[in-house]
Amino acid sequence: MQLAAIIVSLVLIVVGVALFTRALLQIYNFMRLGQDVPAGTRTDEPVQRTVTVVREFLGHTRMNRWGIVGVAHWFVAVGFFSLLLTIVNAVGQLFEADWILPVIGDWAPYNVFVEFIGTMTVLGILTLIVIRQLSRPDRPGRKSRFAGSNFGQAYFVEAVILIVGVCIFMLHALEGAQHHVDGYESSFFISYPVVSWLESLDVSTLQNLTYFFAGLKIATSFIWMITVALKTDMGVAWHRFLAFPNIWFKRNAKGETALGALLPMTSGGKAIDFTDPGEDDVFGVSQVEQFSWKGLLDFSTCTECGRCQSQCPAWNTGKPLSPKLLIMSLRDHAHAKAPYLLAGGGKNMEGEEKASAEQLADVPAAALAEAERPLIGTFEENGVIDPDVLWSCTTCGACVEQCPVDIEHIDHIVDMRRYQVMIESAFPSEAGTMLKNLEKKGNPWGLAKKQRLEWTKEVDFEIPVVGRDIEDLSEVEYLYWVGCAGALEDRAKKTTKAFAELLHMAGVKFAIMGGDEKCTGDSARRLGNEPLFQELGMENVAALNMAFGEDDEDESTKKPKSAKKIVATCPHCLNTIGNEYPQLGGDYEVIHHTQLLQHLIDEGKLLPVTPVDGLITYHDPCYLGRHNKIYTPPREIMSAVPGLRQQEMHRHKERGFCCGAGGARMWMEERIGKRINNERVDEALSLNPDIVSTACPFCLVMLTDSVNGKKNDGQAKESVQVVDVAQLLLDSVRTPVDPAGAAEAESEPEPEPVK
Repeated sequence: MQLAAIIVSLVLIVVGVALFTRALLQIYNFMRLGQDVPAGTRTDEPVQRTVTVVREFLGHTRMNRWGIVGVAHWFVAVGFFSLLLTIVNAVGQLFEADWILPVIGDWAPYNVFVEFIGTMTVLGILTLIVIRQLSRPDRPGRKSRFAGSNFGQAYFVEAVILIVGVCIFMLHALEGAQHHVDGYESSFFISYPVVSWLESLDVSTLQNLTYFFAGLKIATSFIWMITVALKTDMGVAWHRFLAFPNIWFKRNAKGETALGALLPMTSGGKAIDFTDPGEDDVFGVSQVEQFSWKGLLDFSTCTECGRCQSQCPAWNTGKPLSPKLLIMSLRDHAHAKAPYLLAGGGKNMEGEEKASAEQLADVPAAALAEAERPLIGTFEENGVIDPDVLWSCTTCGACVEQCPVDIEHIDHIVDMRRYQVMIESAFPSEAGTMLKNLEKKGNPWGLAKKQRLEWTKEVDFEIPVVGRDIEDLSEVEYLYWVGCAGALEDRAKKTTKAFAELLHMAGVKFAIMGGDEKCTGDSARRLGNEPLFQELGMENVAALNMAFGEDDEDESTKKPKSAKKIVATCPHCLNTIGNEYPQLGGDYEVIHHTQLLQHLIDEGKLLPVTPVDGLITYHDPCYLGRHNKIYTPPREIMSAVPGLRQQEMHRHKERGFCCGAGGARMWMEERIGKRINNERVDEALSLNPDIVSTACPFCLVMLTDSVNGKKNDGQAKESVQVVDVAQLLLDSVRTPVDPAGAAEAESEPEPEPVK
């Protein structure tokens, strides 16, 4: 038995190590197929990046949001890496049953560690196995986050971990029995009953048991290694290696999610200059090799856990988009096409083959067939990604927020949209109207710019307009960026007027841009029309820099000479101006109106005194919450209003559910599945609220449409309202503010801007 175990184990070790080394080289060469990224963007702050990897791994910062799943996975992950020496121990035990590691083999702290982590690894994987079985996708509906995952591969990995964990436990107990360690009650504090039983066996039996479990551990470990080495697209196994570089190379060195700003459009690792693009510049992604190497790494790192899928508003309302399945499809396609690409294959912009027939002679037929598949195409066209999948995304960020290995789903979706819009002109037809209106009128509704000022006639105080009433912004504290919806959409205008009145009551000096304000370009960019975003953005940056006053000392920077602030009622404007305009040379401090209102309440400049009775539930706008981490101010404002009783929806804050308007979906028809806004309103109405509040004009429109529809159908009580938190606050502060009380209020810190 011993000889057979030695021979089999050594053969498996040699083959496993050789194949695994080859697989690592294959993966490295595969990643190199992707496009370069702008220099320094993925390698800056190397020390901080290393700290981020350690923190995310040891802290399991994403996984631990899922309670028991995170704890169980922590022990499995830590056990995998920290118990590697047990393989060395097992090899020694094949030759000499009572062999232990030199120096530390009989060290009590090491034995306690192996005992505890080994046992917890077994309990952890058993917990994960049970959870997977309880969440099997063979029931009706789309509730299982594992729907579409490779169950066979998952079962294989789980079985390997369980067998290896049991072997570690038994080999450790056999050590205790064979060495009769003094005080082993403490060193073997879990396996003590097993050690006591094993001590009753004769030496020959103990030796044979040791050979059996050592051989089983080594065979299982290296059969696993051989299997994953032969299948480099096995994400459920490879993520334990690739997660580390994927996190290290993430967009933000300090660990923030890849939300907020979209990345500038690049070609060959350089940003595209849309005023004079290069002849070889590639616009967007139409072939898998046009993704960056970080994109290819993302695809290979996916562990198929389905957390993104479980949170996706599109998937949860019957649409074909699952972020998990999209990444898996791109991964499978990329790996299947890799032999063709590694042989020099690929097509130029005219669709002509770049490689010669001789170069492709040895490429497998399956890889050649995969190379012919269009990246975006219907089932009939044998496309990798269906167009309905691509256009279902609201860019809400739920997938990116929940992914435990930091995959950047939204960036990849937008890159594919860019090619479809800019090169193929293939996008939902109704969005074309929005784009034309942006091009001609500077707003999605196509209204004249003078109408941006119509709302100012409906308030009983003067609102200064830059360039008309004041020369620049040196006379005011804030520029109020009203936004297209805030100026032109009737429901959103109620928020605009309420916020302006609150600022007036608080004595805050502010001005607006008026007709010089254009759409920030948020919807155009997320639809995929990058040139239009750039055009609108640069016009707005020029207008803003002029309004703030250009820096006389450094004309090259074109930055404001004074630290003026912009306040916006629209989270999409907040995000674009604060996070994306720096890409266009516009660096501003931008805050949301709820942040400023909370600050004014804290300072005593606004005193909510009139009760607003009723049960209220708050809907977190995606671009305010997940994209910019602003969760507290709206809730603080509601807490300050007397009479309101707050109750959270089941899905809130980081797990908030989208209204359906983001990602330019505001301008597209929702023809597949249940409307996302109806799903969200159903969740809100299940609490039987009197008020549904939010802090975004897009969300206000979507939620109001759904509530009104349900009122008409008799599914909602007539009294339920959908309002912005600014409207609630105004209702409560209409009682005149006591100047003496306001003067005595202690000054509070300024709200943190988006930079």
